[in-house]
Amino acid sequence: MRTCRTTTLTRQGVAVAVLCLALCAPAPARASGPAPGGGDGRAAIEDAGAELVVRRAAAAAALRPVGGAGGAPAAGTRPVVRPSAGGGRLEFGPCPAVEELPDPVRCATLRVPLDYGRPDGPQISLTVSRVPATGRGGAPRQGALVFNPGGPGASGTAFPLLGDRPAWARIAAAYDLVGYAPRGVGRSAPLTCQEPAEWPQGPTQVPAEPSAAYKRERLAAARAYAQGCARHAGPALGYYTTLNNARDLDVLRAALGEPRLTFMGASYGTYLGAVYATRHPERVRRMVFDSAVDPDPRRVWYANNLAQAPAFERRWADFRAWAARHHSVYGLGTTAGAVRESYEKVRAAVARTPAGGVVGTGELHAAYLQTAYYDDVWPERAAALAAFLHGDEAPLVRQAARDPATAQRAANATAVYTAVLCNDAPWPGDWDTWDRDNTQLARRAPFETWANAFLNLPCASWPVSERQRPVDVGAVGAVGAAPGRLPGTLIVAAERDGATPHGGALELQGRLGARASLVTEQRAGTHGVAGGRNACVDRHVERYLLTGATPGWRVTCAPHPEPAPVSLDDRAAGASRALLPPAV
Repeated sequence: MRTCRTTTLTRQGVAVAVLCLALCAPAPARASGPAPGGGDGRAAIEDAGAELVVRRAAAAAALRPVGGAGGAPAAGTRPVVRPSAGGGRLEFGPCPAVEELPDPVRCATLRVPLDYGRPDGPQISLTVSRVPATGRGGAPRQGALVFNPGGPGASGTAFPLLGDRPAWARIAAAYDLVGYAPRGVGRSAPLTCQEPAEWPQGPTQVPAEPSAAYKRERLAAARAYAQGCARHAGPALGYYTTLNNARDLDVLRAALGEPRLTFMGASYGTYLGAVYATRHPERVRRMVFDSAVDPDPRRVWYANNLAQAPAFERRWADFRAWAARHHSVYGLGTTAGAVRESYEKVRAAVARTPAGGVVGTGELHAAYLQTAYYDDVWPERAAALAAFLHGDEAPLVRQAARDPATAQRAANATAVYTAVLCNDAPWPGDWDTWDRDNTQLARRAPFETWANAFLNLPCASWPVSERQRPVDVGAVGAVGAAPGRLPGTLIVAAERDGATPHGGALELQGRLGARASLVTEQRAGTHGVAGGRNACVDRHVERYLLTGATPGWRVTCAPHPEPAPVSLDDRAAGASRALLPPAV
């Protein structure tokens, strides 16, 4: 999952400084325009439109000349739409400077309909990036490997840069590495829900246990955010969905000239891949699912988000236990409980006086939530706590302060995350349900429960009148499912993953059938398993992508080594990491 340079989403919600409205405040006005996929009839019309666009893309790919130039629309407040039909030719050329993608990456734009029910209606342009297969060592080219890093809201355009890394070298020799920015992300019909002046600013102060008054503030903030999404996106808001992402992916496959899709999805990208595989099993060549989302339609998405809280709590405890084992280095305590007390001392201090004037309890929590995602940040996070308790707040400020340079990207990612999840499935519309469920959950998993709830709370008052019905992944006869047998697929997962608990991988494997293989990294919890961390996992992924061979029904790999501690004198402990956004 951590294979792309982008901004980490925080989970502190969407707005802090808002008017405190009553719980009975009216819901926002509904966005105009039809809700895509609201019923079987509507979905059939959209699928027919998608097939038309796919045929056009395949025909254009067959005529594509070598080389060519490509461009992309500039980002704007509303999605940029064009009147001409989608499914045209992909023309790769130098990437625009704004993409920050150096040679040898080349970029193109893929034109798709905003609404597949109107294939010749308004069009949007998706940014696509590619590095051709190197052929190193005489490897025959096997086609294009398309990557989605998850989110939803993350861009995969930097994926082709991985080809020069050892873990990817043999794969890059055989495959064109292809990344893209899904609809709404980056310059791909960019979605936003706030004006720049409304973007979260630091420091923010988040109570450890939310009071009734604070909950009312956050409910008002969530409603304001949902209204902002409707105001900025207008009728386009309902078209940011997983079903449309899957349709876009099929058009991309055809535009690349691939009769069948070779795909790697991470986190939310596994759900996207699973939906695609259910709908088009005959168009799947190979698929890798890294850190799998639970695709059970009964859990998409409200229950899945509730399930994260205890998993994050476990990983938060793993970090504290690791810091305790290295008490001689950090001095944070010899038990996980003692390390928690050290953290709470820092939390109380920044609640009184924000560190560097910019890090309050909200920023502190967001920074330490990353310990539940990635264990390679453990040394620097532990060192920052220790330094703060010794009177040096600089490492904490470097690691936790909001970065103004990435504020726009973070706001865009949060908007796409919210729109896709809220559009994808029904959510409870009454605050009492949210309050009851999260109050009970917070008693045993306090670390992330409420932050996660407030992040997703705009879905309670989402201004799209008709939500999607989640695809019954793997089900024979599911709406949109095509006949045909799915080839062997590969799932890789960490046993103690917090963002996508391991039960989701088991559920996905059961739904994909007997030819789905699951590789579990035991006693590990970093979110995103493949790509250079665990040699055992990487061997299975490489072998599968190069030969199609899977290792068996369920196999295990030993955990990758825990990170080594760094001393308080190691200034590298304050260096920031480039991590992927959290996923659902």
